[in-house]
Amino acid sequence: MILIIVAGPPSSGKTSVIRQIIRHFISEKKITYLKIDVVQAFEDEELKKEFGIPTRKVYSGDLCPDHTGIMVLEDAITWAENEEADILIFESAGLCLRCTPYTTQSLGICVISSISGVNAPLKMAPMVALADIAVVTKTDLISQAEKEVFRECIEKVTNTTEIIETNALEGTGLRYLMRRINEAPTLAKGDKVLLRGSPPLGVCTICVGKKEIGWQHHFGVVRPLDGADNIYRGD
Repeated sequence: MILIIVAGPPSSGKTSVIRQIIRHFISEKKITYLKIDVVQAFEDEELKKEFGIPTRKVYSGDLCPDHTGIMVLEDAITWAENEEADILIFESAGLCLRCTPYTTQSLGICVISSISGVNAPLKMAPMVALADIAVVTKTDLISQAEKEVFRECIEKVTNTTEIIETNALEGTGLRYLMRRINEAPTLAKGDKVLLRGSPPLGVCTICVGKKEIGWQHHFGVVRPLDGADNIYRGD
C-alpha cells in the first residue's frame, strides 16, 4: 500500500489536488481517504459520493489537529489494509505550521497557494522542508515573474523538495505528480512508521487550559518580550 500524506494551510487547494489523484488512479487502484479537521469537514462525504471510495474523518476538537493525526495514523493504516487498499490518502487540517505530519515510508505532499503571498513558503518552513513534493496551486492567477519568485522562496527553505506548479481544479501540470505516486515507496504490514521531523518539545500550560496572559504565569518554554533572541528555543 502507498501512504500519501497531504499537508498545507487552509484553502490552499489540498482537496482539489487529492481529487485529481483519485480521478487518475481510481480505475486501477483501490483508494481510501482519511480527513483530519478541527470542528467541521465535508470532504470525506463529497469524495465518497463522487468516487465511491471508503472514507473516514476525525475531528481534533480541543486537541492540535497534527497531534490528532499522529494519534490515529497507525489505526488508519490498519483500517486501509483491512479495506485491501492500494493507496491511503491522509489529509491533515493544515493549521499548525510547526508540526509536520509526514512519516517515513510515505509520500509527503505540501500544497501551497501561489496567491498566499511570495513569502508564504518561508512562514511554513518545516511543512515545506520535510515534504517530498511542494504542489503550488492557483498558478493561473499569477504572472510568470511571480511564479519564479515563489519558486525561489521555496528553494530558500529547501533544495530537496520537488516543486510542481498547477491549476489544481483543471489538473494541469500534475502528470509528474502521478508518476511520483506510482514510484512511491510501499508500506508493508508490520513496517515501523516514524515521524520525519521532531515534534514540539512539550505540551505548554496554555495547551492544557491555563488562561492567564504573561510569561510569569506559565512554565515550560517561556520568555519575556525583550528576550535575547526573537525565536523561542527549548533548553
